[in-house]
Amino acid sequence: MTIREITRDDNRAVESIIKAAFPEFDLPLVGTAYEDVETTQMFESYRGDNEVYYVIEENDEVVGGAGIRKLANQNENICELQKMYFSPSVRGKGYGKVMFNKCLETAKALGYERCYLESASMLEAAIHIYEVNGFKHLDGPLGGTGHYSCGVWMIKDL
Repeated sequence: MTIREITRDDNRAVESIIKAAFPEFDLPLVGTAYEDVETTQMFESYRGDNEVYYVIEENDEVVGGAGIRKLANQNENICELQKMYFSPSVRGKGYGKVMFNKCLETAKALGYERCYLESASMLEAAIHIYEVNGFKHLDGPLGGTGHYSCGVWMIKDL
């Protein structure tokens, strides 16, 4: 297993992994990452300052990814953990925890003070990882992500 920054050649694989999770977990397609334009062009979408998208490769195949970027429409020094999805073939191997830790370490190194995330209640395993690692539930969303179908909002001091 290797974690590395996304390349242009990874766009199709990452889009496929992200979009495949929605019917699998019965997630809404509207108001979520499913309909984000950036989901189709992840490499190009994470080229700005203080943002990165990582992919996990297993046997030379992209099997998941996650990113960090400044929380939209927010003046505070808060990043957002974004688009963390994995192929079913690698779930349960601990890759989510490894990727999660890599993203939080990167967020700290980039100087962010807090990390925010949005999720859906159906993603119980992911939410458990967040809770165990110090994320606290919020009563509502922060920033303006446009993901109005996400019903779980969490934040952690870095």
